[in-house]
Amino acid sequence: MPHGVVTGIIFALTPTIVVGLVFWFVMRAIMRADRTERAAYAKVEAEERARFEREHGASAPAPASAE
Repeated sequence: MPHGVVTGIIFALTPTIVVGLVFWFVMRAIMRADRTERAAYAKVEAEERARFEREHGASAPAPASAE
């Protein structure tokens, strides 16, 4: 067990800092995954809309969005 004020402070703060960094990395990974998933979904949706317009022509009503 370390003796001294400075080492005690370091040993007290280290777990909090490590847990905070792990939380930050996990949240960052989740946010990046969500952003790339939304971009991929938007790309697929745009391709499907373009294919629908090619097949049914511009006169056909656009499908209702689920917003």
